[in-house]
Amino acid sequence: MPKISWKPGTMVYPLPAVMVSCGNEQTKHNIITIAWTGTICTDPAMCYISVRPERYSYNIIKKTGDFVINLTTKKLAFATDWCGVKSGKDFDKFKEMNLTASKAQKVSSPIIQESPINIECTVKEIKPLGTHDMFIAEVVAINADENFFNKENDVFDLSKAEPICYSHGKYYVLGDLIGKFGFSVEKKKK
Repeated sequence: MPKISWKPGTMVYPLPAVMVSCGNEQTKHNIITIAWTGTICTDPAMCYISVRPERYSYNIIKKTGDFVINLTTKKLAFATDWCGVKSGKDFDKFKEMNLTASKAQKVSSPIIQESPINIECTVKEIKPLGTHDMFIAEVVAINADENFFNKENDVFDLSKAEPICYSHGKYYVLGDLIGKFGFSVEKKKK
C-alpha cells in the first residue's frame, strides 16, 4: 500500500475532548476545552493538559496550581465546543452553558456536575514546549457519576454516558466495543 509523505504534525488521534474547569474564590471560575491531554503515569496517578499561554485559563491554572479534567459526552458536545471557542474573559461559561460548578473534594477548582467523571489535579510542573505549555499534574481525587456505575460487578461503564473524542477538528461519539485488554491472548472457553 503506497504512503504519502506528509509534513510533521499532530497525528495522534482520536483524543479525548475534555472540559477543564479552573479557578477559585480569588479568581473567576472558568472552563477551557482541551484535546491535548492524557495519562502519563499510573503510580502516582498523573496526567497532563497542554495550554497556550495566551489562553485566559492559563494564568488561572498557573496561579491556583490546580484544575479539574471533566470528561465529556454526546449530551455535553455543544457546551464542549462552545467553551473551546469562547473566552472566559468575555463570558461566564458555567452560566452561558447552564453547567453547575460544584465543590471538588481536594482542589480549589470546581467540578462540572454534569460530567460523568471529574479528575481533580494538582500541578507539579509546567513545561514550556512551543505553542503550548504542558501542565504535568498529580491526580488527587476522582468523582464518578453513580448512574454509570454497575454495582453488581463493581465496574464504571463510561460507554453508557456516550463519551466523545476529538479527531482533526471534529467530535465523534465512541463506537462499538471490539475487545478488551488482553483479549488477543485470552484462553478460549471450551
